[in-house]
Amino acid sequence: MDTFLNISGSTSLALHAMAFLSSKPDRLVTAREIASALDASEAHLHKVLKLLVKTKILKSARGPKGGVKLRMPVEDIRLIDIVESVEGTVVSDTCLFGTRVCNGNQCVFGSLLTLVNTQVMNYLKNSTLSDVSGLFESLTPAGL
Repeated sequence: MDTFLNISGSTSLALHAMAFLSSKPDRLVTAREIASALDASEAHLHKVLKLLVKTKILKSARGPKGGVKLRMPVEDIRLIDIVESVEGTVVSDTCLFGTRVCNGNQCVFGSLLTLVNTQVMNYLKNSTLSDVSGLFESLTPAGL
C-alpha cells in the first residue's frame, strides 16, 4: 500500500491539470504543455480533459492554435466538481469493503473512517480552484 488515502490516477491528473490551467485562465493551453508541466502521459491527459470538457468545466478549441481553457472563473469551480467529472457522483462511504463484513455496529477503525470521509468531502465541496491556483506558476516557462 503506497498511501492510505487513495484517489485514481485520472482524478489526480484532473485536479493537477486544472490547478495548472488556473494559472492561465485567459488563454488556450495545449495538452502537450500541460502534460509536459505535470510529467504526465499526453494520451491519458487527453482522456481526462475530454471528461472535463464534457461536463462543461473546460472549453476546447481544435486546430493548430487550439487547446483547452477554463469555462468559468476559478472561484466558481469547486474541487468536488472536478473529481465528479472524472469519477461520477462521489458517495461518502464509511466502509473500506465493497460489501460490509461486520455487523455494522463497530468498525475496526472506530469512527475514524467517518471523520476522514467527512473532512475530505468538506474540503472538496468548500475548496475552489482559486484556492490552488498558484501551485504551478513557477513551472510556467517565461512567455507562455
